[in-house]
Amino acid sequence: MIWKNENYHQLWVSTLILGFAGQISGLALSLLAANKLQATPTQIGILGAMGTIPFALFLLPAGVWLDRTQKLPAYVYSELLMIAILACIPVAWFYDRLTIEMLFAVSFVSASVSVVSGTAGQVVVSRIVRLEQLVEAHGKIRVAGSFSEILGPGLAGVMIKFIGAPLVLVANCFLMLMGVLTLRKLQLIEPVSNHHEKAFWPQLKEGIDFVIKDRLLLSMGLTVGSWQILQTCVMTTQVLFATRELGLNEFEYGLCLGGAGVGTVLAGMFGHWLADRFGHGPTIIVGIALSGIGWAQLAWAPSGSTGIASYIVMLVCFSSSVVLIFSNMLALRQAVTPHSMLARMTSTMRWLTLFPAIPGALLGGVLAEHFGLRFPLIVGGLAAIAQAAWLWKFSMLHSIKELERQT
Repeated sequence: MIWKNENYHQLWVSTLILGFAGQISGLALSLLAANKLQATPTQIGILGAMGTIPFALFLLPAGVWLDRTQKLPAYVYSELLMIAILACIPVAWFYDRLTIEMLFAVSFVSASVSVVSGTAGQVVVSRIVRLEQLVEAHGKIRVAGSFSEILGPGLAGVMIKFIGAPLVLVANCFLMLMGVLTLRKLQLIEPVSNHHEKAFWPQLKEGIDFVIKDRLLLSMGLTVGSWQILQTCVMTTQVLFATRELGLNEFEYGLCLGGAGVGTVLAGMFGHWLADRFGHGPTIIVGIALSGIGWAQLAWAPSGSTGIASYIVMLVCFSSSVVLIFSNMLALRQAVTPHSMLARMTSTMRWLTLFPAIPGALLGGVLAEHFGLRFPLIVGGLAAIAQAAWLWKFSMLHSIKELERQT
């Protein structure tokens, strides 16, 4: 059983704590922008884009650097730096210097750190579990995040309501520190790399060429990248949809976000069974279709209690789709990649799948501001359903059933 792996157990606990902290900080920053700073839909879109631009700029170089160094220390120190960055927000608030432009800057810098921590964390998972456990390992990592999604937003909403978002961020920094200390307990022996003896740019090109020349990797990158445009177009303005269209306060919004955790738990528990039964590629396609269904049904939902229920259904569908898409994609791409190429492959694939979030976030903000907060839901929902239908008919993903490890 995967739980008998002590390293995986420690990683899971750390992910749970850091995920809980991430839910709190994410909700606090969103509500600071929407309520205290009265951000417009376009500014919310820019905020989302600023959290994505660093992935386009720094992912590929980060992959080369990580293939030259040990991944676990890079993961740990990146999370420590993240704590310092988020601590700037309550300091600025205390001195009455908090502006939307500062939130843009914090979003950009914290995303830059996530470029390293996210890539390193994905590689660490592949180093501590066996091939046949990869889908389950990534799925249960998502489950750890789902527990945070269930409990975090509701508690954060209560805390924000009574003590304010800036002070909540102070407490959140201490919670993140606990997660980092747990992460440091991992016992992982990483082989010494000789990549530093090679020139930087040829190594970067080697990683890009590896992904481009592998039909499966390129297909997954383009597929998930296209879906990212849709999901960021829809999800970027959801805090505005919930607070302005549905009239939810901070506490109610946090409770609704807990619904996303339900979807993550269900997909994390049964997603690997679906992949074993129907195949990894088909499960990715089902995830894309599920997200589209969730968005589309909310687009035409009425206001009031029915609209709130529909909003929760959307969150359940979306969070389930994220697990089904990414746990299978991560397992497939790690299975077909040699260990010496893992970080560069991961950074290249993350670039392909995250760069499209930049235009997606900006598109969502513009559509919401000019056509209403429901319009991104209509566009994203119908497009995701159409994408899934096309993939089922024409994509090679429909035929990908099993994992095959490369040396």
